[in-house]
Amino acid sequence: MNLLFLKIGAFFGALSVILGAFGAHVLKTTLLSSGRMETYETAIKYLFYHSLALILVGILHKEFTNKWINYSGNCFIIGTIIFSGSLLLLCFSGLKAMGAVAPIGGTFLVLAWVFLFWGFSKKINDKFSI
Repeated sequence: MNLLFLKIGAFFGALSVILGAFGAHVLKTTLLSSGRMETYETAIKYLFYHSLALILVGILHKEFTNKWINYSGNCFIIGTIIFSGSLLLLCFSGLKAMGAVAPIGGTFLVLAWVFLFWGFSKKINDKFSI
């Protein structure tokens, strides 16, 4: 297991619940009036989904120990921070340039999933190689 991935995944999970509740109760009127409710919800959903993915990577790290699994976990962390963070900054600051940063985070998230696939493939290939 990778304790760092587990801890950060748990932190992201807690943060997604806190920010989700905050958005639904405290910021709802502000987000609706600015037209940013959908953006905010997307940021929180991706934060939550990828907190679970990071926990999964942390747990599976023991069975699938290779550099690709590490790359995957690191990309989940970086991608989640950049993607969700830029969308949250867009909601709170109104800086439209933050919308252009989100695809960078999205690219890291795609890489994380690809690296996870590759890490699983490496384990299978190593296990069954002659």
